[in-house]
Amino acid sequence: MPSGGPIGVMGGSFDPIHVGHLLAASEVADRLELSAVIFVPAGQPWQKSRRELAAAEDRYAMTVIATAGDPRFSVSRLEIDRPGPSYTIDTLHMLAETLASSTLYFITGADALAGIETWYRYEEIVELAHLVGVSRPGHALPNDQPVAASATFVDIPGLAVSATDIRERIAAHRSIRYLVPTAVESYIYKHELYREAE
Repeated sequence: MPSGGPIGVMGGSFDPIHVGHLLAASEVADRLELSAVIFVPAGQPWQKSRRELAAAEDRYAMTVIATAGDPRFSVSRLEIDRPGPSYTIDTLHMLAETLASSTLYFITGADALAGIETWYRYEEIVELAHLVGVSRPGHALPNDQPVAASATFVDIPGLAVSATDIRERIAAHRSIRYLVPTAVESYIYKHELYREAE
């Protein structure tokens, strides 16, 4: 795990990870001069409990495959190996202890940030990390919430890609080429993920 300097933390279900995630992480790292970005696949996302996710090990493997080509990126198993629902605050506490010499930047979509006040112990999140919201087409940037108002927003071109659309395309036997890294596409088909419509 990287240490020293400002470090980005990008959480998510990554079901599957796609080029939008990679572009966002890269752009934020460049703009904010981060020394590294840690991707943290959720073990049991509490806000997505109604939808069955791909197995945690598959989502972890795809994230490792997708990020392998960029030396700034690494993948943490913190949430996958921790039992119970995955809460951002627990992950940030653990990372803050491990990376005590680094400033943490928590990276998420601007649409997700708009609902941050529904997150578990959200008030503590801003004490542990700077919030970074990346733009997503069709979602206005939140400006009426005290927590979101303190965040840094980074405009990312071409973020119309979504994991939901990718899963729907696979279920409908449509191409996902160029929406995910080639190695992730191969992994999805090899392991027959997302074959059934949601």
